[in-house]
Amino acid sequence: MIRYLTAGESHGKGLSIIIDGVPANILISPEDINVMLGERQKGYGRGHRQKIEKDKVEILSGVRFGKTTGNPIGIFIKNNDFENWKGMMSVEPWAGQVKEYSVPRPGHADLTGGIKYRQKDLRNILERASARETAARVVAGAIAKKVLKSFKIEVLGFVTSIGGIGTATVEGLDINKITTMIAATEKKYSADLRYPGKNVEQIMALIDKTKKEGDTLGGTITVLTSPLPPGLGSYTQWDKKLDAKLAMALMSIQAFKGVAFGAGFAYAGKTGSEMHDEIYYAQKQGFFRKTNNAGGVEGGMTNGNPISVSAVMKPISTVMKGLSSADIKTKKPVKTVYERSDICAVPAAALVAEAVVAVEILAAMQEKFGGDELNEMKLNYENYLKYVANY
Repeated sequence: MIRYLTAGESHGKGLSIIIDGVPANILISPEDINVMLGERQKGYGRGHRQKIEKDKVEILSGVRFGKTTGNPIGIFIKNNDFENWKGMMSVEPWAGQVKEYSVPRPGHADLTGGIKYRQKDLRNILERASARETAARVVAGAIAKKVLKSFKIEVLGFVTSIGGIGTATVEGLDINKITTMIAATEKKYSADLRYPGKNVEQIMALIDKTKKEGDTLGGTITVLTSPLPPGLGSYTQWDKKLDAKLAMALMSIQAFKGVAFGAGFAYAGKTGSEMHDEIYYAQKQGFFRKTNNAGGVEGGMTNGNPISVSAVMKPISTVMKGLSSADIKTKKPVKTVYERSDICAVPAAALVAEAVVAVEILAAMQEKFGGDELNEMKLNYENYLKYVANY
């Protein structure tokens, strides 16, 4: 099954990723991945860093003559900004003067990471904890999405609110409709918000206001898939449940603080008869549901509906106007130091969420249908669909 490891620092030479378990005979090119990396860099409220980096992948292994071989895929993304940080981020011993980072930011990994790894220069923590690492995860997601397309499975991450403003009503809509709505919004406002709702001008004004105030904004996102066959995942053990794996993948994204499937926390205020997706049967459709409050997952398994999972992203921890902190060396109170950051990265986070969900869906597909080679996997998948239709 697909799995991956990332390495690299925000201002180091670059990011490396090894993606293991990708089926053989998938057509893949650098451009397939670069398109998604380019989308990650967009978004109203992004910082100056996105103007420096032009993320492109260098495929080092696992692809030959444009096709995956079944071997681990090695990929490198160069950090252009490393040229400005050669001394500070040198791998070799450095004779020059190094200004150590000793003021931890509230909401970031700085202080706890420094304590855990016994580091007095918190740059050793913040460089790796940075959301720059998500570029590598987008690479894994781009490859996973390419495999899933062979099965006509789509995955889309989009914004539902920013800073408490959101009117994105997408209940009952499929990916094609939501994509059309996002494209219409982008054509009208050129904001790259990945947002299918209204109030776009209000959101943009809030981002502008927040920037002037030296602050940051969070928001909410949703990831939606096309309908999936029932039975991906399992109820038999806690660590086999697909919703548990998806929740872990989403919560591993920097700044994510909560996850919900389908109706999510709305279940708490309703009765079972109001909320559970009732089951119907028709000869042409087989078993189906008219609602999707469960978000496509019941008992840790897909139930035949699209997966719909939402998450909340907190405001970014690097705040321009500074927050109260304490210097780890002097122990004196001090305001946090501002280097550079986004005001709002919720649209980019929606794309990262799309990527990690795609990886987990592919892993579940491989667990169910085998994953060594594409055509074998397709054959098993098609046979299973016939079985489900006749159940």
